[in-house]
Amino acid sequence: TTSKRLADRKIARFERNISKKGSESSKKGYAYPVGPIVLGFFVFVVVGSSLFQIIRTATSRGMA
Repeated sequence: TTSKRLADRKIARFERNISKKGSESSKKGYAYPVGPIVLGFFVFVVVGSSLFQIIRTATSRGMA
């Protein structure tokens, strides 16, 4: 019947999607858009500048 064919088609489409998703997720690691050295440098600059600003603010308030 028509509903049986329609159900079979839906099941087949679902099975293909499942098998596609399974094969895509078997990657060997994560590809970062930036390297670890660039990321480390960015963290160093951000943390260093914030610490420098805190120290500068603390010393200027003590003098004023």
